[in-house]
Amino acid sequence: MIARIWSGESPLWLVLLPLSWLYGLVSGCIRLCYRLGFRKAWRAPVPVVVVGNLTAGGNGKTPVAIWLVEQLHQQGIKVGVVSRGYGGKAAHYPLLLNDQTTTAEAGDEPVLIFQRTGAPVAVSPSRSDAVKALLAENAPHIIITDDGLQHYRLARDIEIVVIDGVRRFGNGWWLPAGPMRERASRLKSVDAVIVNGGVPRAEEIPMQLKPSQAVNLKTGERRDASSLQNVVAMAGIGHPPRFFATLEQCGVQPLKTIALADHQAMVASVVQAYATVDQSLVMTEKDAVKCRAFAEDNWWYLPVDAVFDDRRAAELIQQLVRLAQR
Repeated sequence: MIARIWSGESPLWLVLLPLSWLYGLVSGCIRLCYRLGFRKAWRAPVPVVVVGNLTAGGNGKTPVAIWLVEQLHQQGIKVGVVSRGYGGKAAHYPLLLNDQTTTAEAGDEPVLIFQRTGAPVAVSPSRSDAVKALLAENAPHIIITDDGLQHYRLARDIEIVVIDGVRRFGNGWWLPAGPMRERASRLKSVDAVIVNGGVPRAEEIPMQLKPSQAVNLKTGERRDASSLQNVVAMAGIGHPPRFFATLEQCGVQPLKTIALADHQAMVASVVQAYATVDQSLVMTEKDAVKCRAFAEDNWWYLPVDAVFDDRRAAELIQQLVRLAQR
């Protein structure tokens, strides 16, 4: 229903417009207060790069954040990552992740980034506190913040916005009548716009999410997804249909698909009921970090990587390298 409202297919978005006007007024006032200096943003002693979006729901920003970390590591740059930690609740903040940190504490995306990149990751509702914790423990050259475009309390040097190239901005309205956190005009003030799939427009950097082999949650075995038998697909991300479409592109026709809420907590008994022992339960990597502790032998996840074939992507990395080396 939400997808139909935000796309404009359902007239119910008209009913929600007054709430959207209120949302837009409040968010606009907050940003104006920082622009005019009535509220002060904290500036870190190292460069801060925000990877965010203008809309609610999955756009591919976490794969972009991972790509940035990996590319900067290859250039010899020490990177720290901060996040709000949606879906997690820690006993204290800021929380510096380690090998024992659970998704219940830190949220799924920070744990995924930590496990995938090996970069130091800190989470906190106050991202400036998370940055300070990283600076005290790891001395990074540059900070990547996964999400946080609208978190103006943290000053930033570079803003990167990731757009779903297929859905783009829906009906264009603020939440809850539409998917927008800020209006599309905000793109005029950011440093780079990355478009995930679809047809990019002028000045937008095209990106694709490329799947690799499926990975078994228990053994780490890798196998072509098309070789898995009797697949049941599960996705707890911002836009589950994208994952199901990716599986089909890999030659997988799932027996059934299970769409869950983004950042949804995973309960062993519930997930175990999704697939029988003669079926293969295939999930996203973000789901896998929440399920690994109680995984069954027939559970697999499909990693995806942000892939760029555009010189502007390489130029963006070099810009960040120069920034970190100042």
